[in-house]
Formats: sequence, C-alpha cells, structure tokens
Amino acid sequence: MAAAHSAGDVSYPNTNGSSLTDAVTKGPVIDNIKAEASRTSDELRDLRYSSVSPSTTTATGQPLTYYHSLLYRLLSWEQPRATAVSFASVVTFIFAARYLPLLRWFFKFVYLALGFTAAAELGGRLVLSQGLASSFRPRKYYTVPKETVEAVLEDLEQLTDFLLLEFQRILFAENVVHTVAAFFAAFTAYWLIKFLPFWGLSLIAVTIAYLGPLVYLSNREVIDAHIENAQGVINSQAHQLKDIAEERTSHATGLVKQYVEDYSSKAQEYIGHRRSVSRELSKTAGPVVKKDPAAEAIVQKDFTAEPLIKTEPATEPVIKTSDFPETPSEEPVAPPVEHNRQPLETREPLLAA
Repeated sequence: MAAAHSAGDVSYPNTNGSSLTDAVTKGPVIDNIKAEASRTSDELRDLRYSSVSPSTTTATGQPLTYYHSLLYRLLSWEQPRATAVSFASVVTFIFAARYLPLLRWFFKFVYLALGFTAAAELGGRLVLSQGLASSFRPRKYYTVPKETVEAVLEDLEQLTDFLLLEFQRILFAENVVHTVAAFFAAFTAYWLIKFLPFWGLSLIAVTIAYLGPLVYLSNREVIDAHIENAQGVINSQAHQLKDIAEERTSHATGLVKQYVEDYSSKAQEYIGHRRSVSRELSKTAGPVVKKDPAAEAIVQKDFTAEPLIKTEPATEPVIKTSDFPETPSEEPVAPPVEHNRQPLETREPLLAA
C-alpha cells in the first residue's frame, strides 16, 4: 500500500514514487507482451519436443525422420508464433550476413578478450605478484558431455537422412506434383542467379517457403478448385492425345500388315514361277536318273577299300630270239688309214681373202 499524506481530515495517496514503476512493469500492454512471450516459448518447446517420426513411409517402405513432422508443423503454421519467430530469425540472419561484418566482429571479440586477459595477468603479476586471470581459473575445465555429443550427432544424422530421402523421393517421382514443383524452382533459380546475388535468392526462397503455405491455407478452397480444374483439363488433353496416338498406331499397323501381305504374295508367286520353269527344263533335258543310295554306298566303299592286284596267267612271248641275227664271235678289225698330209705352206686357205 502506498503511503498517504494527510492534510486535515483529507488523505491523498502517495503516487510519486510508485506510479512510474507501475506504469513500466504493469499495465495491459506489458501484460499482453508477457503473455505472448510465454505462449511463444511454449509453442517453441512443444514444436521441439513433440516432433516424432511419422507413421507413413516412403514408396520403398523406409521410415521417415522426425524432421519431416517438424518441418511440416513449422511450415503449415499450426503454431503461428513459433513459425513467425523462426521466419523472422532466418530473415534477420540473411540480412546480418549481407550487411554486417560478422566475421570481423568475431575476430575482434577474440583478440580483445585475449588482450584483456593477458594484460590483467601480466599487470597482476607485476603489481600484486599474482596473476588476476589465473586467480579466476576454474577447478575443472568445461567439457562437452557425452550425452550432448550423442544427441547432436543423432540430430545431424536425422537431418542428413531427411535431406537424402527427400531428394530421392523428388528425383524418382514418388509424388509427381513435388517433382514438377522442384523442377520449376530449380529452373527459376538457374535464371535468377544470373541477375541476383546469393543472399537475394536465399531471401526469396525463404519467403516462398514460409509464406506459400500460409497463402494456400488462407485460400484453400479457391486454390483447390483451380487445381482440380487444371487437373481435369490436363486429363482430358492426355486422353485426347492417347486416342490420337492409338489411332495413328492402328493405322500404321494396318499399313505394315498390308505391305507384308503384298510382299509375301509376290514372293509366293515368284517361287511358284521358278518351280514351274525348273520342271519344264527337267522335262526337256530327259529323265532324271535317280541315284540309289545303296549303290553309292557300295561304290564309296569300293573306292575307300585297299586296291586289289590282279595276276594274269603267263603266255608265250610274241617275239622270239630266233628272229634276231646271231652275235659275231670275233671282234671287227678296222682298215688301215692312209696318212696323206700336206705341208702347211702348200695348204690352201679355206676362206678367200
């Protein structure tokens, strides 16, 4: 209770000291801010600890990760305060990374902290003979608990599996709508990256990811009607193209079948003509001697067998020894040769000079 000042019989409350404090710490505005902050913290806590692995599985039967349910609840605006806080945090980080020298600030903080620690330690040793920084040294240095490391590694594993599963589900068209949407997103990013910086493209992607589901939830009936109409048009066009393709295919099949029948009939006529010509030639050439396979086998056997040497009976010779003259018993004597040689000088030349 505030103290009251009395002036005669009338008392007045003392509002000088407590009115300013009550105006700052109490009131409908402050109470509303505290209530919203409490609700936001509760939603963030529920969003973090109530995310479990969904019961649905992939087309291959593999279970999904709890990041699927976490991102679904975050982007579907089931808890609007938590989603708004995360969206504002991501946008703030993008702008801070673009316009603030965060890396320089980090190195500046590190060298200032180390310089202050070194100056305090050296100054304490020079003045007080005891270092000031070493006097605040804890009894045991801080280490990361094993449970914390395991929890972080588990979260990292779940996040990696989430990214790999979603990429493969989109790549192998588990949901055609998601695959088409990813195609248009990648195609648009390919052209926008030529004109926009990376931070601008990231800002556009985050804005679409957060505000796209909100726009859809706010206008679900209209959007579903347009989507259904578009699906009907696409299905009718697909059926029309299918009918045209079947008609073209049947027509082409009929033409091919007709060509095959024509060529087969022509081939049969040609074969019949050739047979008739060969029969006429065989009639004019005379009877055809048919070969007996048994006789051919015998002939082949005779040729392959060893040759037989036939011996004929001895007969009297046609030429007798009495038909020849008798052999002389004496050696023939040659007559003497007369030597009628002339001298070389008197011999006439054989050739005229």
